[in-house]
Amino acid sequence: MRVSSMSFSHPISPPLSRPPLPVKYYPSFPYENPQPPPLSHGCSTIFAFCHYRRRQRLRPVPLTKGQHGFSWLSSCRSFRGVSGAEFGGGSEEEEEEVEEVVSNSYEEEVEVGAEENWTFGSSLLPDRWDVLGLGQAMVDLSNSLVALARLGSRPIGGPALNVAMVGSVGSDPLGSFYRAKLRRANVHFLSEPIKDGTTGTVIVLTTPDAHRTMLSYQGTSSTVNYNPSLASIISKTNILVVEGYLFELPDTIKTMTKACEEARRCGALVAVTASDVSCIERHYDDFWEMVGNHADIVFANSDEARALCHFASKESPISAARYLSHFVPLVSVTDGPRGSYIGVKGEAVYIPPSPCVPVDTCGAGDAYASGILYGILRGMSDLKGMGTLATRIAATVVGQQGTRLRVQDAVELAESFSFHYDNRTSRSDVSSDHISSF
Repeated sequence: MRVSSMSFSHPISPPLSRPPLPVKYYPSFPYENPQPPPLSHGCSTIFAFCHYRRRQRLRPVPLTKGQHGFSWLSSCRSFRGVSGAEFGGGSEEEEEEVEEVVSNSYEEEVEVGAEENWTFGSSLLPDRWDVLGLGQAMVDLSNSLVALARLGSRPIGGPALNVAMVGSVGSDPLGSFYRAKLRRANVHFLSEPIKDGTTGTVIVLTTPDAHRTMLSYQGTSSTVNYNPSLASIISKTNILVVEGYLFELPDTIKTMTKACEEARRCGALVAVTASDVSCIERHYDDFWEMVGNHADIVFANSDEARALCHFASKESPISAARYLSHFVPLVSVTDGPRGSYIGVKGEAVYIPPSPCVPVDTCGAGDAYASGILYGILRGMSDLKGMGTLATRIAATVVGQQGTRLRVQDAVELAESFSFHYDNRTSRSDVSSDHISSF
């Protein structure tokens, strides 16, 4: 199934005015709460204990933060912090072994299979992309794209989905590792690596009670340029997903705006992720410029939705979802273990949470977004059913160690979705008024 005529009209005269710019200002790019524990005695090394070459033993590996960020690279399974908390990266059944641990000097190289070298213009690439992500190579967006690609890896409920990403990675071993990992997950990274650049890094620390904090280094992810190649890719895309973290990078805002304008000109849907409360508050006008003029879909958690609405913390997520849906055709607001809301035309549908035993909450919102995108691409018109699928995907990720939906889980979820909704509420195509028909 191909998404066709994807241009949706925005409300011409919204009944409500845009909320005012918040007065509060935050310093740049803070860590997420809770704050990570400081490294003792000025130490800049973290020791990770990892499965090595699939052997049943743990191997200590130093993670040293230098001027180019964290220089260690491996297929990480778990860290142990100074307080005894364990931190993990999760397993991926189909991933190839990472044979080398990268030194601090970046002199060693990671071998990348020939299948990774799929660049735009290659005869091996599909004619159209169902979803194209524009974002930083190190954070949330890639989790959503991997989950979506795995959900759509088989022709269940429709043809297999073509998923791609454009962003910025360096020509260093970490960049090669990142591109290879995405490619093996069937997400095509279409941007060429930046010569002599360094790839951004995020280390996620997860505590035993499933909370997390992040240590981040942006690297060359601040370099995302709009050029004829990117314009050509967008013209062959059904849904463009823009990551909100890019608002932190002044030069990249121009790229985001041009990309969204091109997407709408070519009839593609535009989805925007809110990404982070402090990012919204620092770039409030830019967010609203993007959301008000270009977005068809907005993904946010309850705090981010309130920040976009300039609501107080006591306001309910459903109020924020209703408010935002006056400006955006479809709004997704997650509220952790309390469930989620999908807002359309000033109303909001409540989606109850899917039961699970939380292990690691990192990546829950990314997984939820993949379910919404999957439902749209499969032509669903039932908001409750779409939200229920998204909630089940999120619960699956929360119940495991690591941020990415596993292959077998994705296949089972897609099959269950197809069984319950095929021939009942699913449609064979997505027309121009698909979202407005919800």
